[in-house]
Amino acid sequence: MVDLRIELLVIPLTDVVRARAFYAAAGFALDVDHSTGDDFRIVQMTPPGSSCSIAFGVGLGHDMAPGSLQGLHLVATDAVAARDDLVARGVGVGEPYHYEDGVRLPGPDPARGIYQTFADFRDPDGNAWVIQEVPG
Repeated sequence: MVDLRIELLVIPLTDVVRARAFYAAAGFALDVDHSTGDDFRIVQMTPPGSSCSIAFGVGLGHDMAPGSLQGLHLVATDAVAARDDLVARGVGVGEPYHYEDGVRLPGPDPARGIYQTFADFRDPDGNAWVIQEVPG
């Protein structure tokens, strides 16, 4: 079978300048900001340590509603530390949580098990991100 990798996700939004500032504040590196007039602009940014980037802009050929992406996952070896870093950068991230027997409970997973601790945030358009802990 041929390898297939996800390397770029298009994020629907309303304001390219605001989104670029938000994702830069969240620590995403700017890879590309290219435009050809008022009808086309693409901004590509990559989260620290990721091989998958996000792109947003004008005239990208999609009809997704701004804020319609939900449950985008960012994986961190320590979800609490990742959350604290984002909060220090000015990103509004919810408190860490975990699940026990299907019930969402506050705080990190007591055993800090793999895929068990989470924290959520939204970009300015409402696209929803989840930080998920995968200890290294």
